[in-house]
Amino acid sequence: MAERRIRPVPGAKRHGWRRTDPASTASASGNGASRNPDATPASPSPADAMSVVQAALYRDGVRVATPSSLADTFRELRDQQDGMAWIGLARPTEAELLSLAAEFDLHELAVEDAMEAHQRPKLERYGETLFVVLRAARYLDAPEEVDFGELHVFVGPDFVITVRHGAAPDLTAVRRRMEESPELLMLGPEAVLYAILDAVVDGYAPVVAGVQNDIDEIETEVFGGDPAVSRRIYELSREMVEFQRATRPLVAMLHSLMAGFAKYRTDEELQRYLRDVADHVTHTSERVDGFRQALADILTVNSTLVTQQQNAEMRALAEAGFEQNEEIKKISSWAAILFAPTLVGTIYGMNFETMPELKWAAGYPFAILLMAAVCVSLYFIFKRRDWL
Repeated sequence: MAERRIRPVPGAKRHGWRRTDPASTASASGNGASRNPDATPASPSPADAMSVVQAALYRDGVRVATPSSLADTFRELRDQQDGMAWIGLARPTEAELLSLAAEFDLHELAVEDAMEAHQRPKLERYGETLFVVLRAARYLDAPEEVDFGELHVFVGPDFVITVRHGAAPDLTAVRRRMEESPELLMLGPEAVLYAILDAVVDGYAPVVAGVQNDIDEIETEVFGGDPAVSRRIYELSREMVEFQRATRPLVAMLHSLMAGFAKYRTDEELQRYLRDVADHVTHTSERVDGFRQALADILTVNSTLVTQQQNAEMRALAEAGFEQNEEIKKISSWAAILFAPTLVGTIYGMNFETMPELKWAAGYPFAILLMAAVCVSLYFIFKRRDWL
């Protein structure tokens, strides 16, 4: 079978991503795998129906086939002279990824990253294949949380392979949009990569709006004295760290793509699209940085308000304690004053016959005078000490 090459779009520039001889591609990639047109198609994996979200072949911007398995996709792509395959996978098995690697000469390091997931956003080139890792995000209204997904994209001369880990982004909508714009899909795999980047970046907008609303609510709760707001600030701050890790590398990635426009002869229309995506990413990254700073400031303000509230409560407790002490002083003073006549009266109220003062004529006035003198003395003593 004759070697397949991408047919240039009439009136458009030739793209830099172009398949060469399979043997040279295998040598450049270093993994020893080559795409043999005469090889027997691999048997479909039992998990094809679960992992292959959708596979389609396109020619001149129009879908010409919808294979039901990876084996059918490989076979029909070999039969197309100037077609492009777009394969979408969701959490594929190791066997499926190895099958794709053997068929499309994917580098083993990129395949390993796609298997393990949990990668940072990055862009790497292996020969004629571009490997892109993206972190998509979506805002969940009910729990008021940000859900992050991971997307791996292999872009070659005549194929695009997407490996999705997570619910976001919705690549079905991306495929539908591209199929409704055949003039854009005619530009080849680069156009599909642009559409995926655009969808991921557009998906950040609802997240930014949702986070902004959460921050506004948190500010209200902080100044309203809600004790549970600290936990919400902490959780949202952690989400913003993840959001920042997803958006910040995209700025450098898109600038790297733009730097290769001349080298890889990227179509001028795609250049404009990618510049627009880069502007949106820069704006989003700046907003996320602002969110992190705002949350840090809110946390500081909340800590200050909590400290002030605690100080006010402790001051109120101290004042209440002081007032209680004053009352105790008064009660103790009057108790001591009243105790003196009670003591004298109790002593002379005892039933003893041999008490000299009982038969003393001046005994009663003396006892009354003694009780009064003791009471008056104690009163002035406590009064001088401000106990009364």
